[in-house]
Amino acid sequence: MQLVNIEGFPDSELLNKILKLHEDIFKDSSTLISEAENKPKIVFTVALDDEEIIGYKIGYELKLDKFYSWLGGVNENHRNKGIASKLMNLQHQYLKERGYKIVQTKTKNKWRNMLVLNIKNGFDVIGTYTDSKGEPKIILEKSL
Repeated sequence: MQLVNIEGFPDSELLNKILKLHEDIFKDSSTLISEAENKPKIVFTVALDDEEIIGYKIGYELKLDKFYSWLGGVNENHRNKGIASKLMNLQHQYLKERGYKIVQTKTKNKWRNMLVLNIKNGFDVIGTYTDSKGEPKIILEKSL
């Protein structure tokens, strides 16, 4: 397995593989690119097994010292192997090297594995809110 950070958008072949995995996990990738295009200093962190994308994280800058870890997932055939943790660790190492002090993320109660992973890795719950679809969201932050 190879883990890499990509500043900006990956090439179209890799991006299409990320979109396919995103679609498989979340059942909707139709607006991902249009939403991502407006994000400042976007970074894709990906896990590859040969040429297959088996996991990814996408994040972007909120402020000069704060980064938002926006989206991510792991192929269901590769879960429970520590891939999400490895992606998170690589992303956080990258952020520290670039001077970020805080990483923020949001999740939903239905994504319990992600919530637990975040808490186990030093994130604190700092708030909650109800999104535009009426679903509760949990806001977490971690000092880097």
